[in-house]
Amino acid sequence: MVRKILVSAVLAGAVLASSGCHHKVQNPLANIDSKQPDKALFDRGMDSLKKAHYQEARTLLETLINTYPDSEYIARAKLSLGDAWYNEGGKAAWAQAEVEYKDFQTFFPNLPEASEAQLKIASMHYREMEKPDRDYAEAQHAAEEYKSLIQQYPDSPLLPQAKQKLREIQEILAERQYRIASFYYLRNNLAASQARLISLTESYPLYSGSDEAFYELGTVYEKEAVGISKQKIPDAQKEKLVALYEQKAIAAYSRIITRYPATNRVGDAKRRLEALKAPIPVPTPEALAQSKAEEASREKLGMIDRVTSNFKKHPNVLSAGKIGEPNLQDEKVESAPELVKSLTTQITGIQLGQNIGVQAVGTGTGTPGPNEKAPSSQSAQPAAEGTAPSPAPAQVNEIQKTGTDTTQATPAATTDSQAAPVDPKQESSSKKKTKKGLRKIIPF
Repeated sequence: MVRKILVSAVLAGAVLASSGCHHKVQNPLANIDSKQPDKALFDRGMDSLKKAHYQEARTLLETLINTYPDSEYIARAKLSLGDAWYNEGGKAAWAQAEVEYKDFQTFFPNLPEASEAQLKIASMHYREMEKPDRDYAEAQHAAEEYKSLIQQYPDSPLLPQAKQKLREIQEILAERQYRIASFYYLRNNLAASQARLISLTESYPLYSGSDEAFYELGTVYEKEAVGISKQKIPDAQKEKLVALYEQKAIAAYSRIITRYPATNRVGDAKRRLEALKAPIPVPTPEALAQSKAEEASREKLGMIDRVTSNFKKHPNVLSAGKIGEPNLQDEKVESAPELVKSLTTQITGIQLGQNIGVQAVGTGTGTPGPNEKAPSSQSAQPAAEGTAPSPAPAQVNEIQKTGTDTTQATPAATTDSQAAPVDPKQESSSKKKTKKGLRKIIPF
């Protein structure tokens, strides 16, 4: 028994030693045909690449590139060098593969293989793409690379594949925006929800939930119209602003009927238009056919898909459509603070110079940033975007100097002339102050 074990160990060691010697290249130029050394190096490098001996293949190909810069095999060697890193896999190897592919495109931009290199660059980021409620950096990077392929190589046979991958990526990016919009809508932060929905509907028209996004956007506009109707402003100007936001709601509901007439929200959109006493548009036959084709191209998530997707890093893209031209423009980023500022300006501009008690219009608290992570069900409400810190409260325990002009007191310290006097010693300096005037409309 001991003898068998020793023999097995010796044989195993011999196998490992022989395999190690096979992968390691001591001298790439050894035993090379002197008549065509560049071809011999290339052939040996490709043979090692086929056998998954990636380090050996890279050594041979790099020797060819450095030793014979004018060889006819330089282009194929550079592309194969990227393939060696690409096939090895892993973040570090893929990062190096991207460098090699970009280098190949720089030196050989007009070769047909340049579009192939671009497709592999995009596919590496696509395979690292995560779910809508996770980090979306890889999804954005993959989208940019696929857009580059479509724009730089319009005659490439790889174009249909690139467009489909871009549709799938945009489905995930749109789903992320919709989840964030719904998150803030449920918390009555209408400005934040409105900003996300505008970005979604204008950037991702092929999103499978576009009808839901437009319907929610119309609901947000209606709620804002109700909030404006409660403001203490002249009736004529109030009616004008309310009509403006109702028209925005009508436009959102009408968009569902004219652009997505084959979706589930068409009936609800018609009912809202009737409630707003607005005409109900009729979709064109072309729009109806397009909407039906888009819905038919989507795959439905089955029970097994829903369960297994919870255990996968890569998102499920079955709901992405398979027809239609994906958007090649940059994603529109709408700013929630700017929307609040615009509404505030509209209201305060009605009676400039007069003291108007403006009440909240359902802006909630916590305005999100344009590129923050999609919140999950357990996530906390994000902090305000682009807001300055609140000014420090005025000191109430400071000893007043005698002989000073009392008219220089700050408005926050003024009191009603009919109110009962308050003993300064009994007044707490930490007492919460009530927001007044325009401060009520700003959620941050």
